[in-house]
Amino acid sequence: MRYIVVAAIIFPGWHAPVSAQAYPSKPVRIISPFAPGGGNDTICRIIAPRLGENLKQQVIIDSRPGANGIVGTEVAARSAPDGYTIILIPSGHAVNVSLYKKLPYDSITDFTPITLVATSPLILVMHPTVPVKNVKELIAFAKARPGQLTYSSAGVGASAHLAGALFETMTGTKMVHVPYKGSALALTDLIGGQVSLSFSTSASAMPHVRSGRLRALAGTGAARSPALPDLPTVAESGAPGYEASLWYGFVGPARMPAEIVQRLNSEIVAVLKLPEVRDRLANEGVEARSTTPEEFAKLLMSDLKRWANVIARAGVRVE
Repeated sequence: MRYIVVAAIIFPGWHAPVSAQAYPSKPVRIISPFAPGGGNDTICRIIAPRLGENLKQQVIIDSRPGANGIVGTEVAARSAPDGYTIILIPSGHAVNVSLYKKLPYDSITDFTPITLVATSPLILVMHPTVPVKNVKELIAFAKARPGQLTYSSAGVGASAHLAGALFETMTGTKMVHVPYKGSALALTDLIGGQVSLSFSTSASAMPHVRSGRLRALAGTGAARSPALPDLPTVAESGAPGYEASLWYGFVGPARMPAEIVQRLNSEIVAVLKLPEVRDRLANEGVEARSTTPEEFAKLLMSDLKRWANVIARAGVRVE
């Protein structure tokens, strides 16, 4: 399998001729491969000013939306590996390789991992007319009525779709996926009772949970969210081992010099430790998280394999 080259992706700049001694001597560009105003763009705008202060250079955000992040990601892959272009990728980066027949880049070997930045669990929310109040009851209800429960998402291959597919796979249940053209429509129809449940971001779902229009059953993270400490995880409340968190992290083009990777890692990690930055990220429903380049490389590899298995078993494909 072509992705079992972990050593080559952790520090692919070992043989790069670019000198890191004067880095950075000009502005650094962060590519955001999604439209302005979304989660990816917001995280970039929270981090960029502080990173610029640490690097003593301007940090510019370059929005390159299109094709589920593929357009901007290709730009990053084809950029010079000199540390002046990096990209904030979402967890979908590890998913796209299994969703699309062909990508214009290799999701692992064409990139240099720098650090994880943030994680965000989804919330399993139900319409209150569905007579279940916890995950165990949901599993029993779904098994007794295969194909009757429906779950909405922002489209085929979206995070909510894959979270639902993973839930079905791990619990032996059968539900019907209902894709929409965007997360807002998916949530609107859930609130209206046109679908039974969804896996939504906490920022989108919790206002409706508090108003009583939706019922929150569990979070999809490996541990309870600090923002919602009373909400159990799916794993602890009926499906052991389940996890379907979103994450965001920085990578650069392949063959970046190891010294520059370490410099960027240390400066970004320092930004993520700032209380102001952590609070602003928390207000967006995400938790600041950092890793070493090696740890982020392992996360990418692990997620790529895990979601490839889920997508294959669920028969998901984006044409």
